[in-house]
Amino acid sequence: MASVEMQPMQPSVSISHSRVQSMRLSSLVGRTAATFVIAVGAVIILIPFLFMISTSLKSKNQLRAVPPPLIPWESTMVEVNGRKEPLFRVTVDGETVEMALVRNQPGGMGVFVDPNNPAESVTLKIAEQTPVRHVELHPENYVEAMTAVPFPRYFLNTLIVTFVGIAGVLISCTMVAYGFSRFRAPWLNWLFIVLLSTIMLPRQVTLIPVYVLFQRLGWVDTLLPLIVPTFFANAYDVFLLRQFFMTIPLEMDDAAKIDGASPIQTLWHVLVPQAMPVIVTVAIFHFLYAWNDFYEPLIFLHSRDNWTMAVGLQTFNALYSVNTHLIMAASVVMVIPPVLLFFFAQRQFIQGVVISGVKG
Repeated sequence: MASVEMQPMQPSVSISHSRVQSMRLSSLVGRTAATFVIAVGAVIILIPFLFMISTSLKSKNQLRAVPPPLIPWESTMVEVNGRKEPLFRVTVDGETVEMALVRNQPGGMGVFVDPNNPAESVTLKIAEQTPVRHVELHPENYVEAMTAVPFPRYFLNTLIVTFVGIAGVLISCTMVAYGFSRFRAPWLNWLFIVLLSTIMLPRQVTLIPVYVLFQRLGWVDTLLPLIVPTFFANAYDVFLLRQFFMTIPLEMDDAAKIDGASPIQTLWHVLVPQAMPVIVTVAIFHFLYAWNDFYEPLIFLHSRDNWTMAVGLQTFNALYSVNTHLIMAASVVMVIPPVLLFFFAQRQFIQGVVISGVKG
């Protein structure tokens, strides 16, 4: 029987290798392009925030510039004959020198003099000359903005409403979500549907009866109407927590029961540690809601001493509408806590939003 000699298939191996290289190259190009697009989008999104910070550090003279610069430039001034005059880089006889503008003339012309020798002057078109500028920051704007109105008091009220409210939301919503996800009772699913249906109910519908209730309790113009309702759960956070609890196997509850744990102990020692990402997410959501809430504080808080940052900033904006730098300084103070919170809790926040279930 004749033997058949097998030949190695070198061409196919080389073709396969080149294809792998091509796939790797295309994947690298795709990732690079995606990274570039995301970076450009991030820069575009950050421009208003950077402009807000820049405006908060400007002086009133810098605010009058048209168009307003992103960087807080200030014209360099020199003393000429006992007066402060703006310095320009001008071209005279083909040479660029620094001269001060001492007088404007019709037709956009100006008289420029040498600061070291004011007797020498030249008349040039102002628009063709380059002003000498330098970066000048005014951090005192923050002090002026914070002392113009009692922002420290508003800040303290906002902290109380926010963090006590976070505690109320986490306690009440976790308990309700635990009941809906781990216990069985007649009509339980229908009760959950009724709870979810409250999401479609606008706050304006319940505003008058709720206001009347708090007024009869004597809570109007106090922080209680903003704090107490958080201890009675809300449909959105209950739904988020319930869906996560349902991904945790019931066998863990059975094991805890065998060890003698009560339902509360099971919740605290079994479910809560595993649900920490979604719990942090709920806390962040409520922090952002309470920190930026303007509607309810405006309705229930009448005295200036009880206002929150949102109401105080709106009033400050109305009183100091011309002083844009002060308004931006107060706005930066308002924005910093949510930014810091997300920066330090972003890992837990992203895990909570993904909610991929329990890793076995």
